[in-house]
Amino acid sequence: MGSAVTDRRPVAPAPPGDGAGRRILRVAGPLVEMECPGSVAMHDLVLLGTARIPGEVVAIRGDTATVQAYEYTGGLAPGHPAEPQGRPLSVLLGPGLLGGVFDGLLRPLSGAGDLLVTGVPGAAPDGRVWAFTPSVTEGARVAPGDVLGEIGARVPLRLVVPPDCSGEVTRIATPGEHGPGTALAVVDGREVRMAQRWPVRRPRPVAERLPADVPLHTGQRAVDLLFPVARGSTVAVPGGFGTGKTMLLQQIAKWCDADVIVYVGCGERGNEMADVIAELSALADPRTGGRLAERTVTIANTSNMPMMAREASVHTGATVAEYFRDMGLDVVVIADSTSRWAEALREFASRMGELPAEEGYPAGLASQLAAFYERAAAVRTPGGVTGSVTVIGAVSPPGGDRTEPVTAHTERFVRCLWSLDRDLAYARHYPAVSWVDSFSRDTPMLAAAYARGGDPEWAARRGRVTSLLAEADRLAGLVELVGVTALPPRERISVLAGRLLREAVVQQSALSPRDAYSTPEKTAALAEAVLTVIDRCRELVDRGVGADAVEEVDFTPLLRARESAGPAETLPVAAARDTVLTRLGEAVP
Repeated sequence: MGSAVTDRRPVAPAPPGDGAGRRILRVAGPLVEMECPGSVAMHDLVLLGTARIPGEVVAIRGDTATVQAYEYTGGLAPGHPAEPQGRPLSVLLGPGLLGGVFDGLLRPLSGAGDLLVTGVPGAAPDGRVWAFTPSVTEGARVAPGDVLGEIGARVPLRLVVPPDCSGEVTRIATPGEHGPGTALAVVDGREVRMAQRWPVRRPRPVAERLPADVPLHTGQRAVDLLFPVARGSTVAVPGGFGTGKTMLLQQIAKWCDADVIVYVGCGERGNEMADVIAELSALADPRTGGRLAERTVTIANTSNMPMMAREASVHTGATVAEYFRDMGLDVVVIADSTSRWAEALREFASRMGELPAEEGYPAGLASQLAAFYERAAAVRTPGGVTGSVTVIGAVSPPGGDRTEPVTAHTERFVRCLWSLDRDLAYARHYPAVSWVDSFSRDTPMLAAAYARGGDPEWAARRGRVTSLLAEADRLAGLVELVGVTALPPRERISVLAGRLLREAVVQQSALSPRDAYSTPEKTAALAEAVLTVIDRCRELVDRGVGADAVEEVDFTPLLRARESAGPAETLPVAAARDTVLTRLGEAVP
């Protein structure tokens, strides 16, 4: 534990510095200290050693700068050169991101994507080009965010004026196919290309933040019915090992009605990321008719990749999302998981000698979590179009302890919480979203949105379902002690109601082609069918029919309706309801 240099293998003699006194002084894993003669600023990009390992300045003390390295530092030693680049850590953004798989710094993984090279005319490295249709003419005056032209892709993209550029259009490209490095326009002497560079830690500017009052349909009934999320909102998904976090997030990535999905695999197992990529590539996209992967950007920084690139990956994902948001698109960022990201912050903070806070995490953990989730919003861009970024972050509390710092702080900053319950998961109830520990602060605004959209009963329906589930949970402990037959008839019907709602509505099979996705219409039909049957059961026991006779009725058609009906079908649900109502009528003595 004594040496500060992590790689103890023999290394070549250190080369001399770069002539400006910028040399590496110390290497401790991803932490590198270098001489800082005064020309280095916080968050500047630095290339370390002859291998030019990328790093970022995170602290400056006198003439010494501390650099956070984003690659393995084995072989790096004191005396090796350090080259400040004079700019913050930035990534290249362009149409070639769609369908690509990248690391935490947005560099393509082998065979999985292509790197866009800005400043170099021509096509992408694999020869790809995109159709461009100009929207302005030479001589027009444009401001930041104005649309210069349309880019042909699976997702309708736009070439917009960068946030720090405005003036007269002195040249605009003719319609045709162009590569990402081609200058498509010249605005006030500045070339504008498809591929644009932007710092990952700097949010892109907006004209106005709008109320998040449009529902994001995920196709998962436990979410859309009980704990809905708005476009531009934030969600945390805490759950212990084996509760189905990754499966739920994959389902949302597949089925939610966003225009673009940015999936950030942050410190998760490599085999899980491989499964995600394979499934996205194989799944047909109902929105475009192509492959779902064609409107997905995958940022994979798995547990066997450099740790500190994991720290940058969530900011990279947010930056990519904001790039597409500025084109007027609705984007969902899925971060799996923020706990692994926080672990990278903790490890680096300990190497820097920072005073640890709770459980060794840095004192700034809460502010860093807040800064990440703050980048979610429904906005009006400087160009006047509307777009949104919705952030969904998984949290992996050790042992399922929701009082640990990452989970506790995250709950303070998100508007929705989909807490996964271990008991539900072990009972093979998926998705295992707990209706006791979860919440959605978006519900009041979304109730008004559903009413405007033609479903004024949505709020009342949701309220009845949640109250019946809560009542059934309250009675569950009593049933275990005295048995269901010891309860009064109406309470026995409440227990029955809880079972019907759980199995016929809330439960959902990700492996079933008919049940993996549920439209709002099918979700409403299932809930209404169960509530109608429950009302009929209560009417019967109120008239003196024995609870035993009601419980002995075969409810199988209702329980199987979610499988017998397709994702958008409601008639089979109504038929199953009518069948059960008929059987209940026959049960009357």
